[in-house]
Amino acid sequence: MLFLYRFKNTLFLSLLICLSCGNSGRKNVDTAKTTMSKIAGKDTDSIQVAANRTEEYLPLLQGKAVGVVANQTSVIFKGNRYTHLVDSLLHLGIDVKKVFSPEHGFRGKADAGEKVDDGLDQETDLPIVSLYGKNRKPTSEQLRELDIVVFDIQDVGTRFYTYIATLQLIMEACAESNVPVLVLDRPNPNAYYVDGPTMQKEHSGFLGMNEIPLVYGMSIGEYANMINGEEWLEGGKRCNLTVIPLKNWTHDSFYHIPIRPSPNLPNDVSINLYPSLGLFEGTHVNAGRGTEYQFQRYGASFMDSTAYDFSYVPEPNFGSKYPKEEGKTCYGKDLSNTPRTNEVSLQWVLDAYNNTPDKSKFFITSGFTKHAGTPELQKQIEAGLTEAEIKKSWQPELEKFKKIRAKYLMYD
Repeated sequence: MLFLYRFKNTLFLSLLICLSCGNSGRKNVDTAKTTMSKIAGKDTDSIQVAANRTEEYLPLLQGKAVGVVANQTSVIFKGNRYTHLVDSLLHLGIDVKKVFSPEHGFRGKADAGEKVDDGLDQETDLPIVSLYGKNRKPTSEQLRELDIVVFDIQDVGTRFYTYIATLQLIMEACAESNVPVLVLDRPNPNAYYVDGPTMQKEHSGFLGMNEIPLVYGMSIGEYANMINGEEWLEGGKRCNLTVIPLKNWTHDSFYHIPIRPSPNLPNDVSINLYPSLGLFEGTHVNAGRGTEYQFQRYGASFMDSTAYDFSYVPEPNFGSKYPKEEGKTCYGKDLSNTPRTNEVSLQWVLDAYNNTPDKSKFFITSGFTKHAGTPELQKQIEAGLTEAEIKKSWQPELEKFKKIRAKYLMYD
């Protein structure tokens, strides 16, 4: 029976590899991965994620009742294959009691913002507690039987990407219930720069809980230490926190994520452009949802069609049941061949705004403020400020954050 269980999970995960990397096949994915690694001067395969360093954390889990915060990216790599962390822990005799799932669910199939219910994982029969449904913070009852909680989720280093908010709420709940937290670190593919507007405290929420820039340049393990060290947990509490570090990774390393971290981040280009194009989430402009080029294009039916030679029609698909501008011809730009950027670029939001004849159709004011972290960005755009002028206004807060950040950096 154990053999069949392992075979079933290996088969499932092999299929997941293919689905996660598109329809071009394993060979093409490996070729692209090797090429990008050579371009960046760093071989992704030499980086060892913390989940692979079982000798460092298994002794901390043996004989304990364990909860795991995980999704489809929570894997242990074995060459070009991988097994899910939860499956591996079970096979190694670790007493995993339950799984906590973030936005998009445990297997990563739910739409952005889609409520996810509690349930039972069909692969392991473990109970799944959704942290994107009835509650986003575990209750004391949900933590009662646990001796330790393991957090292992791939981040992309953008403030409004909700996994760091889930991390903070996990740490907060565990601090209140005296349950230790073990974070298995993973590389942040956008860790090589710090940029963007800084979240203002009065606008904080699930899209940004702390006063940090849009791109904060830290691994999720470093960020966990910052949460603790800066006393960002409610009431100034500190979590009993252990971070298992990465090996052979620096902030300047290129890292190819082999599994979609969420349904609408399908490749390296989308992940790199996400901090910039994610601002469109606070507008009525479509940013590629409902196509196969999510966060690699933008457009809208209400934008000036004469200003563009590119158009597309969003339709419901995997990860986007109800995309903006569904079924409408969107005029805009294709960015799928954009070189790797090291900044939050406003050029595309400014272009879209300037080519929207009826400006009242552009912003979703509350949504844009939540994504930008401040109402000032919308005001600056509406006032006609240039990108250089807007970015200059970010600098004092960025310099302030970099000094705080430096205290928690674990890697060169």
